[in-house]
Amino acid sequence: NPNGHKEVIDYCIAPSENIEVWTEMLQNMESRGLKQVELFLSDGVVGMKAALTRTYPKAHFQRCLVHVMRNICAKVRVDDREKIMNEFKQIHQQTSQKEAAAVLHEFYAKWNKAYSHVIKGLREIEPDLLVFYNYPKQIRASIYSTNMIESFNNVIKRKAKPKAEFPTEQSLDVFIGIQAMSYNDRYFNRIHKGFGQVQDTLESYFD
Repeated sequence: NPNGHKEVIDYCIAPSENIEVWTEMLQNMESRGLKQVELFLSDGVVGMKAALTRTYPKAHFQRCLVHVMRNICAKVRVDDREKIMNEFKQIHQQTSQKEAAAVLHEFYAKWNKAYSHVIKGLREIEPDLLVFYNYPKQIRASIYSTNMIESFNNVIKRKAKPKAEFPTEQSLDVFIGIQAMSYNDRYFNRIHKGFGQVQDTLESYFD
């Protein structure tokens, strides 16, 4: 939220990730009262960005840079991974979007010959890589990756591990719902790092 409080507001059990699933989920959140969203942060899930244009066309979209780095690692030689990762990390450590874009384009130029397929993929998603620089520097470290979301995902994985299986989809639904409510209770009064310093700025983005 603009005040820096984390809250799980919805989840979905679905057989696959596609535009229909995301559209239904987003429309459900809108019908429940989520009228405006400033920023969506996601990995490269299929159909998410297209679904946003239908429900929240004014929202900005940031691709998780950690997931982008993992994808790059999977497509380059082992001997090059450490060097490439260290150079790519420089993209989210700049002071401005202009500087970050310059670093990104230098990355393109340096590695295009060896990994043209990787660079081509990055160019295709470039508009979604540096969006976080449009926000106050105090919160940028929290919004260039999905780490805030992953903390909840890790709770689900840890709590579900002792269970061999869920007998029905309903039992899984109840299990996740309980974990979400417990997570929200735990973080109800906590302000995420940096957000407290820029609350007035963030609130000004909303109608």
